[in-house]
Amino acid sequence: MNSEFDLVVRNAQVATASDTFLTDIGVREGRIAQMGLALASGRREIDALGRVTTPGGIDAHCHLDQPIAPPARMTDDFESGTRSAACGGTTTIIPFAAQHKGATLRAAVEDYHRRANGRACIDYGFHLIVSDPTPDIIANELPQLIAEGYTSFKIYMTYDDLKLDDGQILRLLALARAHGAMAMIHAENSDCIAWLTQSLLDAGLTAPRYHAASRPMLVEREATHRAISLAELVNVPMLLVHVSAREAVEQIQWARNRGLKVLSETCPQYLFLTAEDLGIDDSYEGARCVCSPPPRDTASQQAIWAALADGTFTIFSSDHAPFSFDGPHGKKPDGEEVAFPHIPNGIPGIETRLPLLYSEGVMTGRISVNRFVELTATNPAKTYGLHPRKGTIAIGSDADFVIWNERPDDPVALTNAMLHHAVDYTPYEGRSLAAWPAYTVAGGEIVWDGERFLGTPGRGRFLARGLPTIVPGRPAERAAR
Repeated sequence: MNSEFDLVVRNAQVATASDTFLTDIGVREGRIAQMGLALASGRREIDALGRVTTPGGIDAHCHLDQPIAPPARMTDDFESGTRSAACGGTTTIIPFAAQHKGATLRAAVEDYHRRANGRACIDYGFHLIVSDPTPDIIANELPQLIAEGYTSFKIYMTYDDLKLDDGQILRLLALARAHGAMAMIHAENSDCIAWLTQSLLDAGLTAPRYHAASRPMLVEREATHRAISLAELVNVPMLLVHVSAREAVEQIQWARNRGLKVLSETCPQYLFLTAEDLGIDDSYEGARCVCSPPPRDTASQQAIWAALADGTFTIFSSDHAPFSFDGPHGKKPDGEEVAFPHIPNGIPGIETRLPLLYSEGVMTGRISVNRFVELTATNPAKTYGLHPRKGTIAIGSDADFVIWNERPDDPVALTNAMLHHAVDYTPYEGRSLAAWPAYTVAGGEIVWDGERFLGTPGRGRFLARGLPTIVPGRPAERAAR
C-alpha cells in the first residue's frame, strides 16, 4: 500500500508561539502537508506521545568558518557547526559574511558561499557585516545584496578592524530604512574600552578576568543609548545584539516606553555565566569564557531572565564563536597564554542553546513553552525574513521541528564529549539539563534521533530571505520565498 506522506509524526503535543494543541503532522516533499488527528500512513513515522513538539530552532546569530586575523581560526566550519546545531534542535542558522576593510561586500558573500557550499547539514542564510561603507557600497552594492535576499547587516561600535563612527552608522541606518533591511548593532563604547584596557595593562593586570573589568556595564549602557538615539534620529527599527547587562536592558525598556522600535537579543552566556567564570584569580582557565560583552553579575542574570519573560527581548541566539582552548589557533594564540586583549573573543554554544533555555526556562516555569518558541524560532524568522516558511508548525511551512525529551527525574549531565562541535570544551560542562532533543527533523528528514546524527553534509540549502515582518509598518512586499 502506498503511503500518503513521507513522514508522519503521531500524537504531537505541538507548541507554537501562540498555541498548544494535539495533532498528527503529515510531511510531504519537505513541507508540512497536513495536520489533524488519525492521518493516513507515512513511509516513516514517529510516535511523539507524551512529548512536546516545537518548531525547529533558528540560530540567528552564530559564527562559522569566519575569516579572521591569524593565528586565530574558528574550529567549526559549516559541516561541524551545522551538525552540532542539528543535534541541539536547530534547523536553520544565519551566520555572518564579514567584509574586510578595503574589500567589497560582494567578495565576502562569494567567499562565504564557497565555505558553505556542499558542507551545510541544515538550511542557512547570511547576515552581512559592514566594516567599510564606501559611497559605492552604500549607493549600489548593499542595496543590490538586500534585493538578492541578504536582508540584514551588522554594525560594530567597537573593535578597531570593524568599528564605524556615528556618521557611518547613520548612513547605514538610513539605507536600512530606505530598503526595508534590518540593521543589527553591537553596542559597546570603543574609546572607553581602549582607555580601560591600557590602564589595566599599564598596571600589569593581564589575566583573563580583567577582560570583564575592561568592558564594564557602563560601556554597554552608553553605546546602547547612543545606538537607540541614532535609530530614533533616522526613525528606523534596529536590533541590539547580545545584550548582557541590567543597565542595557533598562535603556531598551526606556526606548520601548517612548514608542521606539528597538528590538533586542540575548544569549545563554548572560543567563548561565558570570564574570567569576573568567576567573577569581589570575588563572588562564578563565580564557574559556572570554566573550564580548562579558558575562556580568547575578543581578544582571536575573534582569536578563526577567526581560526574557516580559517580552523585552525579541530573540535568543547562541553567538556561537568556536575557538578551542588548547592549540595554536584558539584561546592560546601560537600556543601561548596571552594578555586578555589578545585572547580570541567568543564561546561555543550552537548545540546547547535550546536545551539550556528549555531546561532552565520552560521546565522551571520561568518562561512558557510558547515564549520559548517565540524567542528561538518565530521571532528570528519574522525578524530576518523567513516567516512563515520557517519558525512555526503550520501547513505549507518547512517540516522543521524538535521533539523534546523532558527528563526532570533523570537529567542529562552535560559534557563536552557528548556534543558534536569541533571545539575542545563547553563553558557549561557539568550542568544538569532536564530536557534534550529526542528528535530533530529538518526539511522532513530525521537528522537527530536522540543518539545519532543522521544528516549529511550538503543537504542544507541557502535561503535568500525576504524583508523583516516583525515590526508593524515595515515593507512586506518581498515575503519569504
